[in-house]
Amino acid sequence: MAGSDFPKFEIPTDMQAFAEKSMEQARKAFDTFVSAATQGVSGVEGQAANLRTGARQVVELTIRHAEQNMAAAFAFGQRLVMARDPQDAMQIQADYVKSHVQTLTDQAKELAAVAAKATTPPAR
Repeated sequence: MAGSDFPKFEIPTDMQAFAEKSMEQARKAFDTFVSAATQGVSGVEGQAANLRTGARQVVELTIRHAEQNMAAAFAFGQRLVMARDPQDAMQIQADYVKSHVQTLTDQAKELAAVAAKATTPPAR
């Protein structure tokens, strides 16, 4: 069928204006959506980077605490083997427990602060 065989089709001016306006509004809405999605992804990337950094800090702090605790345990063991009598051994044990409980409390507070900072969204 040749192109000239088709009947002439005319779109009313109002209908064409409505279609053009609808397309323009749809394009603006889509652009707004894409912009919001891009900003959302950027925000998620920032939060993910913050969480990665925070997680690394928590792990490093945990390792440092473990090293400190092991050093304290070895020092305690060394002092305990040098105890002169059972009473001296009991005093060494009591001093170690008291000191270690305080150390663990301080470490827990420090770890909680680092973990809280890691989960706090970055300021915008």
